[in-house]
Amino acid sequence: MSIGLLAGVLFGAFVLAESGSWVGAVAALLVLGPFYGIRAARRMGRAWPGARDLAPADRTAVVRATRRGEDIGDARLAPAVIDYCDGLRKAREQDRLFPLVVLLLTGLAVALAVIDTLSGSTRQAWVSWLFVLFFLVELTWWPRKQAQLMSHAERAERSARRALQQRNSPDE
Repeated sequence: MSIGLLAGVLFGAFVLAESGSWVGAVAALLVLGPFYGIRAARRMGRAWPGARDLAPADRTAVVRATRRGEDIGDARLAPAVIDYCDGLRKAREQDRLFPLVVLLLTGLAVALAVIDTLSGSTRQAWVSWLFVLFFLVELTWWPRKQAQLMSHAERAERSARRALQQRNSPDE
């Protein structure tokens, strides 16, 4: 829901800024928000099917600890941390073409921004260049954020594996 809401608000804001239409902005929010939210939930559900077996509080604890690179603190949840890390790796592997798509979209956005600057309204030009900026941020920010996330996930996974080993080793 949080991803869908954020996407819907973002697209709605772009529609409002570009067209000045509140109806279009609300339509973008109501159509694109659920679309992106459902897509993200289904995608992560396929990558991390074990999430369905966890209580919401446990699932939140697993995600939080893994994304922060922290020890889960509960050996019972260690297998879920390992499973979630596998899901993140699967999702990353599926996204290997993502940077190329963003690069292509950036090129298209630059072309449209130039056209809007030369022949469109000032509002259209500003929004078009805002899109270019959005894509440039995506090209620079996302790879660093993804590398940081995977580094944290690997640290949490090592910690979870140690917790499992300690739990399964005979007490001395």
